[in-house]
Amino acid sequence: MKTLLPSLLVFILLTGCQKQKFDVIIRGGTVYDGSGKPGVITDVGINADTIAVIGDLSKAEGKTEVDATGLAVAPGFINMLSWATESLIIDGTSQADIRQGVTLEVFGEGWSMGPLNEKMKADLLADMQRNPDWKYDLDWTTLNEYLQSLERRGVAPNVASFVGATSVRIHELGYANRLPNAEELERMKALVKQAMEGGALGVGSSLIYAPANYSSTEELIELCKVAGEYGGMYITHMRSEGNNIFDAVNETIRIAREAKLPAEIYHLKMAGESNWGKLDSVLTMIEEANKAGIKITTDMYTYTAGATGLDASMPPWVQEGGIKEWIKRLQDPKIRKRALDEMRKPSDKWENLLLMAGSPERVLLLGFANDSLKQFTGKTLAEVAKIYGKSAEETAMDLVIADSTRVGTAYFMMSEENVKRQIALPFMSFGSDAESPATEGVFLKSSTHPRAYGNFARLLGKYVRDEKVIPMEEAIRRLTALPAANLKIKKRGSLTPGYYADVAIFDATKIQDHATFEKPHQYSTGMVHVLVNGTVVLKDGEHTGAKPGRVVRGPGWKE
Repeated sequence: MKTLLPSLLVFILLTGCQKQKFDVIIRGGTVYDGSGKPGVITDVGINADTIAVIGDLSKAEGKTEVDATGLAVAPGFINMLSWATESLIIDGTSQADIRQGVTLEVFGEGWSMGPLNEKMKADLLADMQRNPDWKYDLDWTTLNEYLQSLERRGVAPNVASFVGATSVRIHELGYANRLPNAEELERMKALVKQAMEGGALGVGSSLIYAPANYSSTEELIELCKVAGEYGGMYITHMRSEGNNIFDAVNETIRIAREAKLPAEIYHLKMAGESNWGKLDSVLTMIEEANKAGIKITTDMYTYTAGATGLDASMPPWVQEGGIKEWIKRLQDPKIRKRALDEMRKPSDKWENLLLMAGSPERVLLLGFANDSLKQFTGKTLAEVAKIYGKSAEETAMDLVIADSTRVGTAYFMMSEENVKRQIALPFMSFGSDAESPATEGVFLKSSTHPRAYGNFARLLGKYVRDEKVIPMEEAIRRLTALPAANLKIKKRGSLTPGYYADVAIFDATKIQDHATFEKPHQYSTGMVHVLVNGTVVLKDGEHTGAKPGRVVRGPGWKE
């Protein structure tokens, strides 16, 4: 023992002198943990894919050292409404969103990339033939298989999805405008069960579009009951965001109450100038539901224009049966006249975004599959109608016929005052409602909504720094911990030891969106470094090419 003691003492002393080592150390940044507390200047230590320590690491060393002096260090942002479902297949780097700090893309607004049947696969392949720039291998059937396919191909951000109520309906009913029978409804519920066990976050709907708006409230309740049994949530583009918004909010609350699950309203808005004054009443309805124990949350994008297609300016009945049947009806003079009459008259039966925009000058054409029509990209519907020498309504029909698509379209419908008031809501999170493109390749062949490049940077630059609508720590909470909690995602959304190392590091004095409706293909700036699962994907403002993204699964996941 006498000979061992000095050796043991030397070993202990030498071990104590060794520096603590980490794979990555982020030094000296203002760390916002996602809780809503003010930032603290400190260090973050990361090992492998996990946050190991938050605190003074001046005596430690990292294999990779990141100097964050003067920068904000936050959890990676969660895009609550992403349409990067196909853009990530085309380009897995997710340039537009990574450059804004987005580390998790959440899909599933009504349509999800699974479950698919053979007819649905054939429809997707037909879409690719019409637009070959967006061609890809269709190597999945279920929603879980699609997400696994993304991870296998390699993507920079993490990915997750709701199962779409529209997808489930099309799987069993096609594009028919009718209620499911008892057997069909049971099969639809079984598809939701399969998706929930495969990691879906819940059920998503988009109730202004055909065939989604053929669904009854009762049908949606039955699907949501299945999701609720697995701890999932319901998330919805409501049946109305304008004239009938009170009924739509009541429907959302009813579904949440009767299916016994929380609900979120996608991209909350009061669409159409005559509806701008309804915000107070809508907020009262949401607050009263929450007081009654029915959890209702919301998300939004930070613009006064929405983007969808010309289908949102035509009555749902004319679209029954899918694109081919829709076009056939538009070419029938009798049916065309009836549809034109309905497009020009206000109605409580369907949501007419052309009327809500107020005029065709406020309707912007964003994308075409047909090369001969791409000259109209970025023009207003009014400008193209003048070229055609027809009314705006007839021109919309002709464009759908000629392009064989719904034609990507932006509608200017919301007020800036309401946008600011909604940003201030404590239960509001954020989603781009867009793909995640790049300023190169096939993405430049069509226009897009600037939210695809600027939604999150616009929040932090324009509304937080410049206009001080909410403080930085609150904005970060709503981009991170709030959506993670709503989605019941484990170990993400917070800078906490033991959590996955998804980190956004940015210059709060410089973060800025640059995309405009005239020139949307412009990256945001000011995001300096981004890590996904501990891997650096953005370094000094430039993408590293790394694709460490993983599938993030919901509470019902069964391996």
